Amino acid sequence: MKKLFFILLLAVSGTIVAQSKTEQKLIMAINQLHAAMISGSREALSAISSEHLSYGHSGGAVENKEAFIEKIVSGKSDFISINTEQQTIDIIDNVALVRHTLIGETNDNGKPGSLKLKVLLVWKKEKGEWKLLARQAIKLT
Repeated sequence: MKKLFFILLLAVSGTIVAQSKTEQKLIMAINQLHAAMISGSREALSAISSEHLSYGHSGGAVENKEAFIEKIVSGKSDFISINTEQQTIDIIDNVALVRHTLIGETNDNGKPGSLKLKVLLVWKKEKGEWKLLARQAIKLT
């Protein structure tokens, strides 16, 4: 029985260790993006976003970095909570493709709501840090 427990422990710990440091840093950047979107911090949003950001909304609107940040800071787009499911990560050199289902609560312009989206995030490593380069979302029905 102890041997089986030890084998299971190795299998689980192997899965955890299997994440590279690059992938761990990317996951931290994704979490920082979501925290910045919830807090509405201009500084945090600016720090995690590439100067070349293309941010596509599920309704079809596309924003650059300045418009994306302003919409969140102003409360026009106000995230109360963000949770992700079914996340996949594909890192190719200094670019990463991240797909997940985003489930969240909003309070856009003071109007409570909820959303469920499929999201594609494109990250690029700039000066050693992951920056959000592009994002596109579609609504799930």
